[in-house]
Amino acid sequence: MRKKLVVLGLILSTLLLFTTGTAGTFAAEAAPDKQINLESFNSRAAYLIDYDTGKVLYERNPDERYPIASMVKIMTLNIAFDEIAAGRLALDQMIAISDTAAGMGGSQMFLDAGKEYSVSDLIKGITVVSANDASVAIAETIAGSKEAFIDMMNERAAAMGLENTKFVNVTGLPESGQYSTARDVTAMMRKLLGNPDYFKYSTIYMENYTHPGGRISELVNTNKLVRFYKGCDGGKTGFTNDAMYCLSATAKRGDTRVIATVLGAESSKSRNNEISTLFNYAFHNYKTVKLLEKGKAFPAEIKVEGAKDVTVELAADRDLTALEKRGEKRAYELRFVADDGLKAPIARGSVIGKVELIDKNSGEVYGCAGIITLNDIEKRSLLDGIGSIFDNWFFGI
Repeated sequence: MRKKLVVLGLILSTLLLFTTGTAGTFAAEAAPDKQINLESFNSRAAYLIDYDTGKVLYERNPDERYPIASMVKIMTLNIAFDEIAAGRLALDQMIAISDTAAGMGGSQMFLDAGKEYSVSDLIKGITVVSANDASVAIAETIAGSKEAFIDMMNERAAAMGLENTKFVNVTGLPESGQYSTARDVTAMMRKLLGNPDYFKYSTIYMENYTHPGGRISELVNTNKLVRFYKGCDGGKTGFTNDAMYCLSATAKRGDTRVIATVLGAESSKSRNNEISTLFNYAFHNYKTVKLLEKGKAFPAEIKVEGAKDVTVELAADRDLTALEKRGEKRAYELRFVADDGLKAPIARGSVIGKVELIDKNSGEVYGCAGIITLNDIEKRSLLDGIGSIFDNWFFGI
């Protein structure tokens, strides 16, 4: 017979109801008391999302194709971090700088040809000062040439579903046929923020950098909001005459993280003001409610074939959150779905199902997380089976 693995407390094999906006754990906050004007923007396109859920909070011309200048380096960074995660690149790996990389114009960290720099320092240069020389050095190291790396960039864009994005160089310098959209840039930035190491670099505002030969140059972040907007801890700027002033940036206050993107603003000041206004709109009008915390045990009842009769702790493999408007009353359900055919033994940390966050009124699925075991699920032995039969017989008398 199948054994139940009992987890103390609530049963998530049925639907759990969480109501927000009422007294208790998820009490509502006061409704907004002022309006923030989003209609005065002069940029070509703007886009604002919640990072956790991907919910769109504001959009204007989100799918219009425009040149994005140095924001193409968001994809360069994504590929670099993916290569690091895959073990094909390392932050402490040393790279000899080619004449091609050192000779790049535009924004630079002024690399010395023939000298060796760490991958970490090159990522810092790309992130902080939008260094074209560092971008080319990374591209040559990963793919062997700029051209091969551009192919990787376009393949990655296709894999991410970025239908309105095309890359023709690794720097964002003016070149015909290179474009993206506010929506696609935001998607690239959202992926980049999933790399914890990114924030080690993006939060640097100013640093004196010592080159291998002892020469010192100053790195100043092109994203001024890192210093001047509370909660802003990352982003990527871009400027050419064709692209005008662009910025995709992120900010976090409390549990709420958002991403705002502006393309084609008239000035650096204008793009910073528009991004700040989008941030203000998000934080003033929305809040994040955390319903499940990554790695924190929660109770559920599941059936696993051939398992011992033990208590098992389960947890979500990521935070499960809901974004809601301030002053709004919402009700959610958490629906736990175990995988079919679970059989013991199951190792700790295994994904054995999923939990879905559902709006009780609309039925919309807001998010989903995997369910992992926090301890081993052992296989029932022959003696366990005999003991179970004896218990059933003895206590059933």
